[in-house]
Amino acid sequence: MSTIAPKSPCWSGVRPGGTLLTKNLRLRPLRGSDADNLSAQGNDPDVARWMADLPHPFPPEAARGLIARAATDGAEGRAFGFGIERIRDGVLIGWIELRRDESNVGEVTVWLGRAYGGKGSGTEAVRRIVRFAFRDLNLDDVRGRVLLDNAASARMLAKAGFTEKGAGMCGGSVSCAGRPARLCALARAVWRARYDSRPMVRAAAAALIDADGRVLMARRPEGKDMAGLWEFPGGKVHAGETPEAALIRELAEELSLDVRESCLAPIAFASHDYDDFHLLMPLFACRVWKGTPTPREGQDLRWVQPTRLADLPMPPADVPLVPLLRDLL
Repeated sequence: MSTIAPKSPCWSGVRPGGTLLTKNLRLRPLRGSDADNLSAQGNDPDVARWMADLPHPFPPEAARGLIARAATDGAEGRAFGFGIERIRDGVLIGWIELRRDESNVGEVTVWLGRAYGGKGSGTEAVRRIVRFAFRDLNLDDVRGRVLLDNAASARMLAKAGFTEKGAGMCGGSVSCAGRPARLCALARAVWRARYDSRPMVRAAAAALIDADGRVLMARRPEGKDMAGLWEFPGGKVHAGETPEAALIRELAEELSLDVRESCLAPIAFASHDYDDFHLLMPLFACRVWKGTPTPREGQDLRWVQPTRLADLPMPPADVPLVPLLRDLL
């Protein structure tokens, strides 16, 4: 059996055991312990009726077969399958797979548990695996098939940049086999143009350190992007602002703190590639301020020992800052 070698010698793609991150999700390899969860989600008729390749009923042994197949396909480079896990609480909410063929074209398949659909997670997962397809695997096109009456999945692919290319028949060997489907596609050149035009977002953050060496962390409130994740306090840099001025303003607005620029010491920065923007964010250490940290925007606050920072679910951009900060404290 032949495998498809990557075009680039400096391939940074995901090997077996690798993970892809989005703002809110972790696309990770499935584990044997996921079988019962996947079985429960796949047995839901409202999920199974849209999936051409998902048998129904979908008992735990079938889920274990899917997990084993994903591991084998990933090792041989035929397909890359991931469980879709929320970063905020580690809950597995679905499954996504990118399968590639000998013509350098990929096909994406995604399904979410009924309780997790309609909240943007599917689109977020598809955008991330599309970036993996074009940047890491160097594919020419990525395609998807959606049953004609599956309006939700059609909207999901459209939001991820796919366009409808015509009609066809659904494959597979279960209930939706042979039913008419939309054929959707996204070409690498189209994706690249959109990807290259995404904005650069500049922000600034502070590691506020108290007399006991603890660091203040803030949890983003419900209703905001990346809700439930813990981050270093701070915010966006406005046009014409320096990072220091922006941080002083944000700490006053968000936490009622009075901070002087002379008390801000730059210690690290994050340069993180999200799918819809690129974040550039310096991190400043601060040990002196006036006032008591008071949440003014619905966020939760917690003083955390440096050795426990890694225990908190954080936005992907904040995660690499933790070991750098811990080495300094």
